[in-house]
Amino acid sequence: MAHLFLRTTFVLALGIQLPALSGVRAAEPPLKETGSASLWELAKSKQDVHRFSTLMTAQNVRDHLATEDGLAAAIAWCRQTGVTKVYLETFRSNYTAERETLQRAKDRFRSEGFEVSGCVTTTIVGKRSTGWNLISCYTDPATQGKLQQIFEYTAGLFDEIMIDDFWFTDCKCQACETARQSKRVTIGDKSYPVSSDTWEDYRCELMVRLSQDRILAAARRVNPRVQVIIKYPQWYDNFHERGYEVVRETADFDRTWVGTETRDYDDKQWGGTVQYEAYFIMRWLGGIGGAKCGGGWYDPYGTTERTYVEQARQTILGGARESLLFCYGSLLKDTGPKNVVALRANVPELLTVAEQVARRQVVGIAAYKPPNSHPENERRVFDFVGMMGLPLVPCHEFPAEAKAGFFSIHALKDPKLIERVAGFIAAGKPVLVTDGLAAALAGKVKLDAPNVRVLSVKGDPKSLLRLPQAELDAIRAFALGPFNRRFEAPNRVALYLFGDGSYVIENFNDERVTVKLDGKPHELAPREWTSHWQ
Repeated sequence: MAHLFLRTTFVLALGIQLPALSGVRAAEPPLKETGSASLWELAKSKQDVHRFSTLMTAQNVRDHLATEDGLAAAIAWCRQTGVTKVYLETFRSNYTAERETLQRAKDRFRSEGFEVSGCVTTTIVGKRSTGWNLISCYTDPATQGKLQQIFEYTAGLFDEIMIDDFWFTDCKCQACETARQSKRVTIGDKSYPVSSDTWEDYRCELMVRLSQDRILAAARRVNPRVQVIIKYPQWYDNFHERGYEVVRETADFDRTWVGTETRDYDDKQWGGTVQYEAYFIMRWLGGIGGAKCGGGWYDPYGTTERTYVEQARQTILGGARESLLFCYGSLLKDTGPKNVVALRANVPELLTVAEQVARRQVVGIAAYKPPNSHPENERRVFDFVGMMGLPLVPCHEFPAEAKAGFFSIHALKDPKLIERVAGFIAAGKPVLVTDGLAAALAGKVKLDAPNVRVLSVKGDPKSLLRLPQAELDAIRAFALGPFNRRFEAPNRVALYLFGDGSYVIENFNDERVTVKLDGKPHELAPREWTSHWQ
């Protein structure tokens, strides 16, 4: 049996030596290309397992890629960062990048050994939404027409197009209100029924039909080879409220992408999202999309060097095959430069972890979130449960065969939940339910069984971050029994298990912690992770 400990120093292929893992490594000067030892060469050699990419927004194309000097600087930056693919955006916020500039940039990047694809961000497309002022009213026929023109233009330039995560609507104008009440969606001269007069059903039907007619069909008429990627945002608990219908849209689009932006939990502007969310959503949408699910996407906003690299780690642990760094222009200013230097120092290790993760199946406690389910007062509870050191296996279908299960109020979306949960409990498997779900199932399911524990959320999932270690250790001992694993650790230390016995432990605390896995102690520095591969 071969073992690989990421805490030890070892030599990668291509002659690059990887330092001992000790949290996020210190910032280093930009790498110089030194033949086989360059980050670029390493990234190219590993890109079939995991690649790093970046986006040049439409405004970045205009401001950074319109001159020879700008192109040369962008190419050098990508090489220094280990980026091997770039996305050139044609449209964002009512601005369309010039065809000549896009074509010249595409040709230049390709000649330098990069893969190149297109991107569209559907902000300020036409008539403004009554909600967020960046968003459009897609009930409006003229806006639908402009949307189609944007994708026809882009398909004429690229064989692959990413859609940034603004492909939704929150409009409640009179035209939308009338259409919602009529329970009909109109796209051009076509009309489609809507299952109910709720906003979420109207918006989901509208966005599905627009995707089919004004994006996919329109783009394919221009370019039959074109592949279109839908990128889902990080806010999985209210996808359906704004028109993201992840089952139908995933089936319709060629590929899917995942927003894995978690940022700094304590940041006053961007905070409130714990790091584990990137892992959860990557795995959950990956389960829906399967091979279609390509990668994650994160940015530098509201981050430090540590939290920026944590986004990368969680994206890779989530099984992503690509990490898109949003975006080139933002990474050149504010927190971006320091974040990039920290990422460069960690890329060799991240690629090694990606290679190990790709070979293995995650195992653990099934975390059931049906698509289009409502969080009520347990919004994003999965993310906080993961921070408790419970290794979750996110799933969108009821996990009848799982060895242990975690069920929140989201599960009420399942019309067969009562009989399914009753069967799960009757099988003697560990069942952890939130107090919100327990209240809803009271008198309907035997929740006083010895293999059932109720997790006290009290409508405040973030309160789980305050649970003491003694309570956490008891919960873990109960839930991990079927896996013959025992984990003892403070809060905010995550555990990731794999079917062959491999594991990763990550400390999200700002102080050193001592943990035990199966009785074996591990000392983790602040923001450090460690792993063991069988």
